[in-house]
Amino acid sequence: MSQTKIPVLDLKPQYESIKGEIQVAINRVIESGQFIMGPDVKAFEQEVAAYLGVKYAIGVNSGTDALVIGLRAAGIGEGDEVITTPFSFFATAESISNVGAKVVFADIDASTYNIDPQQIRTKITPRTKAIMPVHLYGQPAAMGQIMDIAQEHGLKVIEDCAQSFGAKYDGKAVGTIGDVGAFSFFPSKNLGGYGDGGMIVTDNEKIAEVAGMLRVHGAKKKYHNEVLGYNSRLDTIQAAILRVKLQYIDKWNQGRRRVAESYNRLLADVEGVVTPGLAEGYVFHQYTVRVTGGKRDGLKAFLAEQGIGSMIYYPIPQDQLPVYKGQYEACPVSDLAAQEVLSLPIWPELEKGQIKKVVSEIKEIF
Repeated sequence: MSQTKIPVLDLKPQYESIKGEIQVAINRVIESGQFIMGPDVKAFEQEVAAYLGVKYAIGVNSGTDALVIGLRAAGIGEGDEVITTPFSFFATAESISNVGAKVVFADIDASTYNIDPQQIRTKITPRTKAIMPVHLYGQPAAMGQIMDIAQEHGLKVIEDCAQSFGAKYDGKAVGTIGDVGAFSFFPSKNLGGYGDGGMIVTDNEKIAEVAGMLRVHGAKKKYHNEVLGYNSRLDTIQAAILRVKLQYIDKWNQGRRRVAESYNRLLADVEGVVTPGLAEGYVFHQYTVRVTGGKRDGLKAFLAEQGIGSMIYYPIPQDQLPVYKGQYEACPVSDLAAQEVLSLPIWPELEKGQIKKVVSEIKEIF
């Protein structure tokens, strides 16, 4: 096998461009000695809230915790049902199960890979309390229809924004449309730290207050624990790093979109490869094509032989994972997507020559 020439993600160019600022930020925290809930955490929360246009932002230690705490703060728990997509990373469904609620899967739209609002309607029961859409690959879900359904049935909406920082739906930042937005700052995300990190955002004062308690062992005041909570604080060094990176997020998201536009143009005439739509507000956390005719795995292996990285997000839908298998009706659109999707190399600084190389190898096998 050839040595990898074009990985699926390369974080080095980004780091090189901001290296000096990152070192200053890290040194500032180390010299302050305030490593837990230091001033950079509060500053980052305020800056994210201002960027997204939301009242409250609460830093936590991962995107998964943002979902779990976001659900609990929104009042979701034992005996409740939450409708979500089968086509996402396990943290989506896991968070629902971990607060004691029942996961209900509604199939996806074949063109966007996001939850299909019409399928949501078929899954609502008297026990349904919330909908958890995922803005998969950085493409906003159909939030207009989802919010209409939620309002019609009195449901909460918790947006899983793990892959979509900076994405917009109808001009409004994702994460600020429903009751709660949950973000991940895992290193590979559009806005990624150098370790784990997450954020809960909301316009609801009560939800913000409860989330703020839950992240510090269920206490508003130290040693006065009111509920069972978690040790889930955003690390101060990560907050300092993310404050630097937040200043560049629009530029980087635009860079990702340029890469996606180039891929779409160069792949337009390749039969058997379906390119993603360039929906407004799509920030292309992943550039994901659909490879039809049972050729996906062969293409992935061929690219690897040429030193080109690619990933399958996700090879097994959540409803088919061992933890849930056999408990749900089939979601055929999701099942087919799992057999056909392939994410190609993408990062903001990916060069035109590299994009052309990836495409030329795809054309070679087709």
